[in-house]
Amino acid sequence: MSQVQTPNTYDAEPIPEAARAEIDRLLSSGDLFRYTATADAPVTLLEREFAEAMGSRYALAVSSCSAALFLSLKALDLPRGARVLIPAFTFAAVPSAIVHADCQPVLVECGANYRIVLEDFEAKLTDDIGAIIISHMRGHTSDMDAIMALADARGVPVIEDAAHSLGTVWSGRKIGTIGRIGCFSFQSYKLLNSGEGGILITDDADLIARAVIMSGAYEHNWKKHDGLQAAFERWQNRLPLYNMRLQNLSAAVIRPQLGELARRVRDGRANHDYVAERLNRSSWLDVPPPLAQELRAPDSIQFNLVGMSDDEVRVFLAAAEAAGVKVSVFGMSTDNARAFWNWQFIEGGVQELPATRAMLMRACDLRLPARLTQPELDVIVEALIGAASAAMEEDRAYGT
Repeated sequence: MSQVQTPNTYDAEPIPEAARAEIDRLLSSGDLFRYTATADAPVTLLEREFAEAMGSRYALAVSSCSAALFLSLKALDLPRGARVLIPAFTFAAVPSAIVHADCQPVLVECGANYRIVLEDFEAKLTDDIGAIIISHMRGHTSDMDAIMALADARGVPVIEDAAHSLGTVWSGRKIGTIGRIGCFSFQSYKLLNSGEGGILITDDADLIARAVIMSGAYEHNWKKHDGLQAAFERWQNRLPLYNMRLQNLSAAVIRPQLGELARRVRDGRANHDYVAERLNRSSWLDVPPPLAQELRAPDSIQFNLVGMSDDEVRVFLAAAEAAGVKVSVFGMSTDNARAFWNWQFIEGGVQELPATRAMLMRACDLRLPARLTQPELDVIVEALIGAASAAMEEDRAYGT
């Protein structure tokens, strides 16, 4: 019986064979620009199919999730310098999109369970907040019922950064459809992979019309988007063009994967829950549970190191890597783009957020693709538990 090798967790799933014929057709014709076709370009079909799958009225495919967030803020017509509330646990692209939109990020504390601290959120949701971006970071959903109640009471629009949460459900509603706008990613490490790309969804006709034009639907190319003639005519030539369009090749890669989404969500959840249950048997590893309303679609796992000093964390990381499993601790990884203190581009500097800092200094991050088999998961689990034991038992042996 051959020994199971430690899996490479960074490999994505292969692109479905069904994409090849369409890609060959596009390469043969050179028809890569979304607005060249008279009708039913691959990008148009992707928007239609994605909106239908999500139960939304409108979708706009763009060059990245960052572009989707930026265009969402611009479509809201926020004044220059508007303050935008975001979780302090997110990726640097989120505050970057806010800065790009000439707005000011305001960071909210996140706790040991990776979710927004509601008391800090409510305290910072002041009258000068123009919008809220809720990052469901690494697929962890904050209390959307409480967040939406507070936002609606103040009339503040909510954008969902669902880059990591395609397929997650909150109280029976799909993540990305709860706020005014939902933004998703097609980057390589997401459930739908085109290397780069993103999409935004909304039920608001005026918002989507503004976003379509600003995405780069110059002259009358907006006529190739379904309906909304009156809204498009209202904004023709009144908005800048940022040229953030998705191209047809990317859409051709994504569309066949839509049919794979349910399986990837199912298998990814099963893999995550299997590993979480086993890691939680260790005294030194803790995977926070989901909230009661949350049915996750994870493609990675996060866990906290319990009772470890910085030196013990370093021993754990080295031992795990020696066993073939490379783990990142957000706050101890040099220049990690998910550590808020590295966002030095924020005007006025980044405020200190002790709860988020404490979490990031012990929170581990590991990709856990849906394609992994149970024997491969067992190899990962044993490496992690063994590394934790090595870190703690080594120190105990020296009486520390």
